[in-house]
Amino acid sequence: MYQWQMSEPDKDFILKETDIPELKNGEALIKVAGCGVCHTDLSFWHYGVKTKHALPLTLGHEISGVVIAGDKNFLNKPFIIPAVLPCGECELCKKNKSNICRNQLMPGNDFHGGFASHVVVPSRFLCPVPDIALTKYSLEQLSVIADAISTPYQVVKKSELEAGDLAIVIGVGGVGIYGALIAKILGAKVIALDISEDKLALAKANGIDCVLNIKGLDAKAIKEKVKEFAKELNAPKTGWKIFEISGTKSGQELAFSLITFASTLSIVGFTMDKVDIRLSNIMAFDAKLIGTWGCRAELYPEVLDLIISDKLNISDFIQLFPMSEINEVFKNTLNHKYSKRSILVPDFK
Repeated sequence: MYQWQMSEPDKDFILKETDIPELKNGEALIKVAGCGVCHTDLSFWHYGVKTKHALPLTLGHEISGVVIAGDKNFLNKPFIIPAVLPCGECELCKKNKSNICRNQLMPGNDFHGGFASHVVVPSRFLCPVPDIALTKYSLEQLSVIADAISTPYQVVKKSELEAGDLAIVIGVGGVGIYGALIAKILGAKVIALDISEDKLALAKANGIDCVLNIKGLDAKAIKEKVKEFAKELNAPKTGWKIFEISGTKSGQELAFSLITFASTLSIVGFTMDKVDIRLSNIMAFDAKLIGTWGCRAELYPEVLDLIISDKLNISDFIQLFPMSEINEVFKNTLNHKYSKRSILVPDFK
């Protein structure tokens, strides 16, 4: 099989031909259809976040593909590989916290991931893709379910968002746009904040109620504008659901400044930077501050249902590239040259 391996941070990925390992009990060999490029991959490659598996390592955890060896019940069938693969047996798994299972395995972190022709994964929690889904999208397009869609789906559910709530999404890139759309699908009135006119225009064109380019604006001006939008939308003045998905220090500080009475602030984006906030605001506003890690594998079928039922469109928010262009795609992603989620499709030329 072929793998694009990272041997050193910030260096080009190198194409390697390797032997397919002997499968252990409970493992499946997947022929990769597509693998999305995530900010977490950039964190490993560029921002100094350490992988659990020693380098060289094949990154990529947003994977779809077909099982070609392993459990005979899975053979020749299409699947989404959850970005977090739990053990299913520990205390956290049994308390519906399988996404933070301490025995979890993550492709492209704990073992070789999806920027490859094939990947070997534990098969227990693979999410089957029904035929009807493949009449709407290709299997490589559906790879974004593994993280870009499932992660915001879980956090929107965790936020206890209800129809009629005001949802504020900071950062509507490859993950944030799905957070905004899912909140809208569930009945919220949604405001999208970003510094990219292209991303905001795409959000507006897909039904997001209000958008605001926050480039150059201070937190006070942004909050006043959000209040204006809330009034126009006849949305509640309290109980705002705030989703920080930009993964930036400025985004996180802005999100915290937007907290009001009974708000829930959900931190989805990741940054190594530290923020300067006054935690007492959580007390004063009787608010909640929550995090999220990936998505419980058990929730993936619910995400697929949103797509199958045509409630959630994904085609406007993804772009496909040959996997042989991985180095260019990573550099362009780092430099914010894409407004859509990149999916790498094996070609190995």
